Amino acid sequence: MKTICVASARPNFMKLAPIFDAFRPRPEFEPLLVHTGQHYDDAMSGVFFRELGLPKPFRNLGVGSGSSVARVAETMARFERVCLEEKPNLILVVGDVDGTLAAALVAAKLRVPLAHVEAGLRSYDRSMPEEINRIVVDSLADFLFCSEESAVRNLRREGADPDKIFFVGNVMIDSLYKNLAAAAKSDILSRLDLRPRAYAVVTLHRPANVDDPDAPREILGALVEISRDLPLVFPVHPRTRKNIDALGLRPLLDSAPNIRLLEPLGRFDFLALVKDASRVFTDSGGIQEETTALRVPCVTIRDNTERPITVEIGSNQLAGRTASGILAANERVARGEFDDRSIPALWDGRAAERIVDALADRFQLERRRPDGNRPTR
Repeated sequence: MKTICVASARPNFMKLAPIFDAFRPRPEFEPLLVHTGQHYDDAMSGVFFRELGLPKPFRNLGVGSGSSVARVAETMARFERVCLEEKPNLILVVGDVDGTLAAALVAAKLRVPLAHVEAGLRSYDRSMPEEINRIVVDSLADFLFCSEESAVRNLRREGADPDKIFFVGNVMIDSLYKNLAAAAKSDILSRLDLRPRAYAVVTLHRPANVDDPDAPREILGALVEISRDLPLVFPVHPRTRKNIDALGLRPLLDSAPNIRLLEPLGRFDFLALVKDASRVFTDSGGIQEETTALRVPCVTIRDNTERPITVEIGSNQLAGRTASGILAANERVARGEFDDRSIPALWDGRAAERIVDALADRFQLERRRPDGNRPTR
């Protein structure tokens, strides 16, 4: 069963790695990795392939950067040619990036069955490009693989066919658990002269936070104030660094000696940093999930989240995008308003196995996994 798996950006690579691991003992599947090329330099792409053990992409579409609309259109044109040549039995996409949307549209046009991993997540904020992508991809998918129970409820409320919905757990957590041992060997803390639980990690990349002229000033102003009491380690996304310079905000950061600006890190170094942090400030969806599994407090610099389970169990504080909101959330974490007891259902490191089992069942392929791994509807 020829299955084309599509990746575009770093979070996609992390989610696909355990799925490829689950495919390996199943000779009835022929998985092929297509990289759209959205994240294309070594720091954002190459190092992740090497560390995660992903196969070399069967095809790299080389789409690169550009506007969202142009990127989707170019990806569709190039990916259609691959599909016409390879005639896949299934196209599998993950997450909510533009490459995911483009591949889903091609699958629908060519009438190739489509599987969406991380289906049903909703922020209910259509100003986010990712929200549009999620809604459209889910409306086209034949397999809707959900990472949390709220996603199942969202899809049912939207009228999705119940036979297409599978509650399988979270492949991001599969990847996390697999990589913990390698992360434990990282010497990143000693290289940066950091002590466990005596620093925080920052990541920012969403357009609403780094492209808008006003939001970066608010966010960085709050981080500068927090850094007076707590050192911050900030691996900077290339677009974020470019916009910080363009907006004239570099002097603000330079005035804060306790904020360490780093180049993007490899998977193991970054995971080691997060694992031993006192807290994490982020606008990433995947990091909200990883900090929950690691029991590290998270402050999400957004007004909403498509991962509500992290807020419900208390591992994640929604801070908004203002300095006052970020400072207030940081104070709540400092006071210990953090529930580190709960891990969401099926975040057990076996989601990828359930996904492959569900595909095998539906396509009536020979099962090679125990019944305990069957997907939950």
